[in-house]
Amino acid sequence: MTVTRRDFLSASAGFALVPALGGRAVAAPPPREADIVVIGAGAAGIAAARRIAAANRKVIVVEAASQVGGRCQTDASTFGVPFDRGARWMHNPETNPMIRLARSAGLDIVTAPAGQKIRIGRRNARPGETEEFLAALVRANRAIDDAARKADIACAAAMPKDLGDWAGTAEFLLGANFSGKDLKDLSAADKVRAQDRNTAIACRQGLGALIAKLGEGLPLVLSTPAQRILWSNRDVMVETPSGKITARAAIVTVSSNVLASGNIKFAPELPKRALDAAAKLTLGSYDRIALQIPGNPLGLSRDDVVIEQSNSTRTALLYGNIAGSSLCTIDVAGSFGRDLSAQGEQAMAAFAVEWLARLYGSEVGAAVKKTSTTRWNAQPFIQGAMSAAAPGAQFSRRILSEPIGAMYLAGEATHETLWGTVDGAWESGERAADAALRRIGGVKEATPEPAAPAAKHKRRAPPGR
Repeated sequence: MTVTRRDFLSASAGFALVPALGGRAVAAPPPREADIVVIGAGAAGIAAARRIAAANRKVIVVEAASQVGGRCQTDASTFGVPFDRGARWMHNPETNPMIRLARSAGLDIVTAPAGQKIRIGRRNARPGETEEFLAALVRANRAIDDAARKADIACAAAMPKDLGDWAGTAEFLLGANFSGKDLKDLSAADKVRAQDRNTAIACRQGLGALIAKLGEGLPLVLSTPAQRILWSNRDVMVETPSGKITARAAIVTVSSNVLASGNIKFAPELPKRALDAAAKLTLGSYDRIALQIPGNPLGLSRDDVVIEQSNSTRTALLYGNIAGSSLCTIDVAGSFGRDLSAQGEQAMAAFAVEWLARLYGSEVGAAVKKTSTTRWNAQPFIQGAMSAAAPGAQFSRRILSEPIGAMYLAGEATHETLWGTVDGAWESGERAADAALRRIGGVKEATPEPAAPAAKHKRRAPPGR
């Protein structure tokens, strides 16, 4: 029996969620001044820059890496078919402007297909077993919801103790696969406040390709890390290896880990309130192991998603036959994924083959022709996957979105309901741009892209409902 995407795929929003994409931006010496300078060319930075450019204000985007996209990176060359090494899904098609923009740019937008499977050993779960799992998942979700109304505790502390054989699977889906962190490290309030993400929308060319496309025509300076930002209530100056940029305001879109690491110096130093907030919103671990497996020896359908009944954190999620190709990806996350990633690409590929062999038979190993892995935690300009609040720290997202002089922070970590998603990053960039434009007196001239029709409000449903 298969399980609908609404049953549990919202847990794989991570990405959510590594190489190069097809952006045509070219590195160049930065200009000396701008109205607003944007640090980072991920989804938040591109969204902010588009908003500022639409207001006819001078903007410059400074990116440390050699490509556009941040945590949205599409690899179209390794296997001959595009696959997202980072963020994979968009959500909320009724209100998400990125979906309309993607269509306008000529990219293909598709709804993720329904029909996911659960493996128990080397067989698919029977209908009765699937129902038991769904019931366990509903109970777990409700327990976390109920606990969050009383106090912001760790999700693990709220989990029912009698989930039996389904405890490990529920913990993986609700914790590591949803946020990149185990339930013991995840704020119940943060998880409950996460907006409904059950509708998963993909870009056939890849989310990284979409962000690169939306960044075309913007003044981008790549391979140019911001080294120090001098700020006040009046203006900012950004120091880079290629020179200094002065501006009336800055939008900083780096990840919470980079912000807390001190890799970018600030003068004066960032307020302790902001640094503490970033430290409580550290990035979880979420990586992807891609395998080319010709001949479909696993017997999978197009875009199949498979999880397993597991009694440990040593588990994963399979996304098979991507777009009808022979490409499959194995997603590993949480503490296990972090430890595995630290061991390197060879260990990651070996685990993927071992895991598939346990579920489908030892002959799988011989069928694998090529592998590629992501290691987001080792990316110096990102340092992880998506932000996830520590128990008791959900309020930190609101703090992180507060203005700091003429600086505005943006990125998925600053969004209280769409954290961990490219949707949240995009919206946070637009919000920060609007605030910066108001500061410099440019908001009246802004011509933002029209919003999609508003969806009727609905209470976030547990994945098993």
